[in-house]
Amino acid sequence: MSAVDVADGAQHFLKPFTDPAAVARYTEGPRRFVPGLDALHRMTGLLLAEQVPEDARILVLGAGGGLELKAMADAHPGWTFVGVDPAREMLDLAGTVLGGHRDRAELVHGYIDDAPEGPFDGATCLLTLHFLDNAERERTVREIHRRLKPGAPFVVAHGSYPQGPGEAEIWLNRYAAFAISCGVEPEQALGARDAVAASVNMLSPEQDEAVLRAAGFADASQFFAAFTWRGWIGHA
Repeated sequence: MSAVDVADGAQHFLKPFTDPAAVARYTEGPRRFVPGLDALHRMTGLLLAEQVPEDARILVLGAGGGLELKAMADAHPGWTFVGVDPAREMLDLAGTVLGGHRDRAELVHGYIDDAPEGPFDGATCLLTLHFLDNAERERTVREIHRRLKPGAPFVVAHGSYPQGPGEAEIWLNRYAAFAISCGVEPEQALGARDAVAASVNMLSPEQDEAVLRAAGFADASQFFAAFTWRGWIGHA
């Protein structure tokens, strides 16, 4: 599948990330839908730091908004970043969020095929892969793997929850309940739940881990679980 094919198939999920009003509110939103988001960002940096040098160059796929870029830049002053995202508006926001760290990040508009070849010391992909179908998800992870130095860490986290009969509905209700508890209007939270159920390609944690292993991260292991969200670390 070419980058053009990916772009053509991605317009439905990109729309909220190109609306100026939605982008302006973005930094408020993820924490109200992802339990422990700030801790996830902190853990991501710590997991990468186990393996990468103090002057590491990190690939960040799905970098729009800049929240994880800012968290890692604050905590690891020697690192530099290449952030890739298909939504130009979100990349612009990432540049603003980075503030004084802006000169440490190259921001690339596009998909994984638009990322530099590397090799990188580490990579992350947070809250992104669930937007891709199974084949494109595995292909994207393979392309990340190909851009990493041998043994380099890859930290990934996204929506992933049990898909057995009746299970998905239970977990999606919890997703909405958490958002409501964080101050999201019930109508909005329930609408988000229904949108996820209807149009986001969710896999079970076991299926997601199988994708990571098939794409080259044979040692992938889960480090994060929070309602409908899971995170893994693997090494190239």
